[in-house]
Amino acid sequence: MKKSAIFIVVILIVAFGFYKKVYIPKHTFKTITPTVGDISVEVNGIGNVGAKNIYKIGSIYSGKLRDFNISNGQFLKKGELIATVDSVDLSDKIDEQKALKQKLLSDIELLKVDKQSAKVNYELQLDIFNKNIKLLKSKTISHLDFKKSLTAKESAKLKMQSIDAHIHSLQKQIKQIEAGINGLEKRLALYTIKAPISGYVTKKMVSNYQIVMPNQTLLEIVNPKDVWVATHIDTRVSGKVKLGDSATIKLQSSSKKYSGKVVEINPINNPITYEREIDVAFNNLPIPFYLEEQARVSIFITSYKNAIKIDSKALTLNDGKDGVWILNGDKVYFKELKVIAYEDKMVAVDGISKDSKIVLPDPKKKSLSNGMKIYHD
Repeated sequence: MKKSAIFIVVILIVAFGFYKKVYIPKHTFKTITPTVGDISVEVNGIGNVGAKNIYKIGSIYSGKLRDFNISNGQFLKKGELIATVDSVDLSDKIDEQKALKQKLLSDIELLKVDKQSAKVNYELQLDIFNKNIKLLKSKTISHLDFKKSLTAKESAKLKMQSIDAHIHSLQKQIKQIEAGINGLEKRLALYTIKAPISGYVTKKMVSNYQIVMPNQTLLEIVNPKDVWVATHIDTRVSGKVKLGDSATIKLQSSSKKYSGKVVEINPINNPITYEREIDVAFNNLPIPFYLEEQARVSIFITSYKNAIKIDSKALTLNDGKDGVWILNGDKVYFKELKVIAYEDKMVAVDGISKDSKIVLPDPKKKSLSNGMKIYHD
């Protein structure tokens, strides 16, 4: 009898201990109440720093690279000299043609002097001829002398015309030489490589004095206005994003947040990841910047004033519906809610009052169910 009584006492002690140590804690849950405040809706994505345009600068001709003293990260102004390619004898050919042009110009000046002398002689012979016409009529000179004066006049005229023709020929040669020089200089200009835009050197491929091939890329330049973060955002939320939406950019290499805006939305979705590329440009580009650096982007969509907010931990899914567990007395009941927006760890909802007492589910404790009696803090 005593043994039975002792056994019953032990059972009661164990049961009471189980009730106090296991049952009650397993049915004791934390509760929270909603808050009222403003909430900002953002779309977040991960991407990499890239650029709309990357300019690959190269040489049209092959040759030895000279004056190529550019460094990675260096800022170049539009038209600034990047390098020259050794043009072998092209400069010498231009100098030779210029020297020939100068000689022909000198020859023309000498011919102009000869032409002036020939003109004076022609005018003299013309006067003699005109006088001899009168003398011939008065039979003062012979017909032979008259013929001589006619021949002298015609010879002087031909001499003047010959000099004119020679000058004209030299002038045509000068025009041809000038055209040749112009062509050589244009070709020589192609051996001089200049920056087509203002921007930063992001990649240098070759070294000074290296032999380069035609169309070989020497370096890459990026215009600061073209730099952006190419981020990928879930298609289900990317439709809310519009061009011009403000954004913040957090680079992996910095704790600072940079302001930006949406500048391009790719109309094609990725069929595998179900994401859409959205490009966000910096309002003020951080210098230095690094292409392909990872960045986190937050795009501001809209905001709600005086919204009812709850901790996102309280939101649960029951029978395929979003909602929370509401405490009524000492029992819980599921309340379906409409989720308006997410903000960090908070959720804006509709369908609940600010005075409601919400039970936080706990995976380590018994699952909540409608009408279940619980203990709470």
